[in-house]
Amino acid sequence: MLGSPVGAFCPRSLLTLAARRYLATPATPVHQVKAAGDISSVFPSLSGGEQPCLPPRFADLKRRLSQGHEDRLQDSWHRLLAELRQETEIIRAAGSSLVPEISFLDVKYHNVEKITAFRDKLRKRGVAIIRGVVTVEEAMGWKELLKRYIRSNPSTKGFPAGKPAVYELYWSPSQILARAHPNLLKAQQFLMSHWHAVNKSALISTSHPVTYADRLRIRPPGDAGFALGPHVDSGSCERWEENGYGSGAVYDEIFDGNWETYDPWESSCRLLVVSDLYNSAGGCSMFRMFQGWLSLSRTSAGEGTLMINPLLEKATAYFLLRPFFRPRKTGEAYGSIFLESNNWKLEEETTSILQGAVPSKCQELNTVLHPHLDLENTMVHIPLVRPGDYVAWHCDTIHAVDKIHAGQGDSSVMYIPSCPLTDANAEYLVRQRDAFSEGLPGPDFPSGVGEGQHVGRLSTDFVMQNIDKEAQQAMGIARFDKERRDLPAQDRQMLERANEILGFV
Repeated sequence: MLGSPVGAFCPRSLLTLAARRYLATPATPVHQVKAAGDISSVFPSLSGGEQPCLPPRFADLKRRLSQGHEDRLQDSWHRLLAELRQETEIIRAAGSSLVPEISFLDVKYHNVEKITAFRDKLRKRGVAIIRGVVTVEEAMGWKELLKRYIRSNPSTKGFPAGKPAVYELYWSPSQILARAHPNLLKAQQFLMSHWHAVNKSALISTSHPVTYADRLRIRPPGDAGFALGPHVDSGSCERWEENGYGSGAVYDEIFDGNWETYDPWESSCRLLVVSDLYNSAGGCSMFRMFQGWLSLSRTSAGEGTLMINPLLEKATAYFLLRPFFRPRKTGEAYGSIFLESNNWKLEEETTSILQGAVPSKCQELNTVLHPHLDLENTMVHIPLVRPGDYVAWHCDTIHAVDKIHAGQGDSSVMYIPSCPLTDANAEYLVRQRDAFSEGLPGPDFPSGVGEGQHVGRLSTDFVMQNIDKEAQQAMGIARFDKERRDLPAQDRQMLERANEILGFV
């Protein structure tokens, strides 16, 4: 329960006495305000937009990425298609059983056998369920509190507009309390520990999760409006662009024709990435190692839930290499021959086409543009989830939701990703902290009046008094403790940098 009545708070009430002791005004770059919108803003398939012809500079980009090693790229494409044929057969047969699961209690008490088995599956499949991160009762209580918050604030925007399934809410009491829950922070630490940094001097801490204020979903039975098809978030064109993911050379092995050596779990290369070059309304600029959500309902396959493609690095390699290749023969008459490796060759005249990628939108995929992924059969449902389960997937994972919610009850989640502490993420926290103070959408999300006047919004004082210190640090409203004796040297240096960026001196 929330205890004493709460309401809107003053614009600068973030600077409570507890915070003023350490907080100074940091120097932050000027960022453009996002356009108004909703969750459909970054999905052409939801907003009704068509894929435009990309400008010639993208043809030049593709030439630079492939020039001088065309034969190696062609050979790698043939190897990849052969691997995909084998993998798709495995997925067809195994389906949802490929999704690894682990109990939160096994994480908490470090069950080595269970964790080792889980780790191997997670690294291969890029998706996981941690069971029972919070109790069913706690999760259901948060959902009821959400519903009350929505009823008390009928001006709340959502998508679809007539009968919302996804709400433009970021600072409801339930969301704040869920993100702050010590079990959830522990689950995020555990998941992020599966990443590693080749550059040992890279400033990044997976032991200190930071908050990313995202939306929530309460999808009613029968809904067919929130029908997200297969997609990958955190940019689209940026994955090919030299000043996007190219800034960290994230996918260089793939573009060089050596996709087998690409490591999706290497973190230091992603620290320089710019994933939102076009300031899109909903484009993610923060480094999320995992996207994720906390379940607030009992939901099975076909009931408005998540679908994922458990191919990870092979699927990533495929959609990144796809724009460089074209079929020799097309049309239904060719049947299975169409998919054969020897029917595909490098473009003779390089086009500007990046299949499914549009500036300022997410990367979308479909069976026409990406035929070898066999998406009709390789997009599998996650297993049954219950209130309190946490579902997470690697930031490069292709995912979707059921086109129709054919269940009887609502399909409800709070979107809560797992984000490490980095320089860029700390800089984002500064801006997100201001948004929290004002009750505005997070900096990555469509602009608007937000929740500034919402009834029942938690005051900063309430938050400071009712969430743990670790959760306050995750929100950027409390100083990180860099003096702990058990801290690795790199973590200590990262915490010191984060305190400077956040203005704690």
